[in-house]
Amino acid sequence: MRIAIYSNLNAASNRVATSLREKIEQSDTLTIDGLNPEIVISVGGDGTLLSAFHHYQDIIEKVRLVGIHTGHLGFYTDWRDYEVQELIDSLENDDGQSVVYPLLDIKVNYADHSPSDFGLALNESTLKQISGLMVADVFIKEQLFESFRGDGLCISTPSGSTAYNKSVGGAIINPTLSAIQMAEISSINNRVFRTLGSPLIISPDEWIKIIPNTNARTILTCDHQVISTKVISSVEYRISKRKVKFAQYRHTQFWKRVTNSFIGEVDSGD
Repeated sequence: MRIAIYSNLNAASNRVATSLREKIEQSDTLTIDGLNPEIVISVGGDGTLLSAFHHYQDIIEKVRLVGIHTGHLGFYTDWRDYEVQELIDSLENDDGQSVVYPLLDIKVNYADHSPSDFGLALNESTLKQISGLMVADVFIKEQLFESFRGDGLCISTPSGSTAYNKSVGGAIINPTLSAIQMAEISSINNRVFRTLGSPLIISPDEWIKIIPNTNARTILTCDHQVISTKVISSVEYRISKRKVKFAQYRHTQFWKRVTNSFIGEVDSGD
């Protein structure tokens, strides 16, 4: 089996990555291959795993991701830094098991008619105005839904619903559901301007189109990376036909993962 190791640069992650590499090189069934891997092991935290996803997104259907966390408990990471040998044992006994998560397609059209950009997000995309109030029309499947005024909008995947989306009041969605979500960021609601003020969950046969009503520059992000600060004429979001796969050696059940990340140990009351 061909394996790539994608690590951040801190000392703890480097130690784990070095140990992984040594054990893989000693294995009869595992090899290091950073160009054409079957498994990508992320060593660090959720940010490192997102970076690994984008690094390999051109071949994302051909790989499975595994996360090792070297700090506090990560949402995407099933393994800890002291479990390297246990992970190696699982890799050597791999039978192709995986869990699949939906992704977000992003299509950007620019006001200067430059070529459209296309993006792919594992967590979310946000659209904000660089300064002042963002004013934009929001369409759902080509029908005008609302005229938005506020700081911005966040469109997330189910797995990304626990990230920035949650911090702006969005709902948490189980990633076994094929859906995307739009949450408002500090919308203005008064006698003159009115938005729904609640997160929207969009079905697989629908899409969201946002058309800014000003010529002001905006910040468009994909998984917290800025991908454009140009004047945008429209951004279209839909559920991608592509999927991301995680190797399911010891994949933590989603709601258990939510409990571990946000609530901690729960007293059963017994």
